[in-house]
Formats: sequence, structure tokens, C-alpha cells
Amino acid sequence: MENDINNEKYVKVLTEILKENADPEYAPKMKSYMRNKFEFFGIKSKTRRQSTRELIRAENRPPYNKLNQLIKKLWQFQQREYQYFGMEILEKYKKNFKPDIIDLFVHMITHKSWWDTVDMIAKKLVGEYFKIFPNERDKNIEEWLNSDNLWLQRTTLLFQLSYKQKTDVKLLFILIKRLKSIDEFFIQKAIGWSLREYSKVNPNVVEKFIKDNNLSKLSSKEGLKIINKNK
Repeated sequence: MENDINNEKYVKVLTEILKENADPEYAPKMKSYMRNKFEFFGIKSKTRRQSTRELIRAENRPPYNKLNQLIKKLWQFQQREYQYFGMEILEKYKKNFKPDIIDLFVHMITHKSWWDTVDMIAKKLVGEYFKIFPNERDKNIEEWLNSDNLWLQRTTLLFQLSYKQKTDVKLLFILIKRLKSIDEFFIQKAIGWSLREYSKVNPNVVEKFIKDNNLSKLSSKEGLKIINKNK
């Protein structure tokens, strides 16, 4: 496979691989787990990654300038494995990211939206993007907060999940205060998750924040999980 391969041929090869590894008996279980929102070939993550490993190698994947078209094509397919592959191949281009790729991430977040893709995009792609382009962070976050799209709002809470000591805790707490009144499971869960992750770094700060800010029961419970476990 040549490194200047076109997207049509690339997707054709990917489709052949996915069909070869399909498991019709496991597919309904995956569909049910995702509340019947998507179709599946029924391929477990480990098998999918092993079977597509050659496609993701640098010498085999399409050039960066064909990435936008490729990912949007993968997002059109009914089977969820196409989207999983799309996220994984995007990770391989991190060193090549340009500022405008954030528009592609927004497209991915707001189309075929569910936690299984949004959470990975937030942590692995958006999180890395804002490390590379910190000046793009605040304006995008503000747009997402004001978008009324719960998945973009959830992304603002989760993109720092892997930042650990480098977490901008001031920003995190501001975001939580702005979103805590939204009566939506995926927002409240994300608030708790973000606090739980940061509690690994600074449990005292997290415990005080939860105590002082009248968070929902769900957010408080999730945020205090590790703290309570260690008491």
C-alpha cells in the first residue's frame, strides 16, 4: 500500500478487514450495550486494533491533507467500529495537528454523539490539541459552553482528564460552576469524573470544593469516590 493512497481505496481495505473479523453473535451484545443506538460488526477492541494495525502504520495511512475527508467518511457508516478506527488513526497524527483540525473534532463530537466516542475525543484528541495550541483553548471552550450541545459541554469537563498535576484547576472549577445546574446525567457524571481524577492529585482541594459548591448527589458521589475509599 502506497503512502499516497486515496481515501476510497483506504476505506475499501478497512471495510474488508472489518467484515473478515465480524462476529454476528457478539454484535447484538455490543449494540445493546450502546442502547441500540448504533450497528456493530461485533469486533472486540483488541481484535480490531490487531487486525487494522498495518493500516495505521505511518507508511500505509493517508497523508494529513486527506484526513478531514477520511474521518467524515468514516463517520457516515452505520457500524460503530468505523468511528472507533477513525479516532485511533487520528491519534497517530498528533505531531502533525494544525489549528483548524479542531473543527473536525467538533464535527466528530456533534455527529453520532454518544459517550463512547465523545469521551475518547475529549481526552485523547482535544486534550492533546489544547496542549499544542493553548491559545485556542479559551475561545473554543466558551463557544462550547454556550452551544447548548451537551456533548461539547461534556468535552470541556473531560479534556483535562490525563493532565494530572498540569490540570488547570481554576478553569476546571469555573466550568463546573457554570454547568452544575444542568439537569443532564452526562453533564453531572462528567463533573464527578473530572473531580475524581483531580482528587488523585489534590484530594483536599477537591473535597473542599464539593463541600462548598452544592453539587448534585451524582457529581458529589463520583467526585468523592477515591477520597472516601482512602479514608
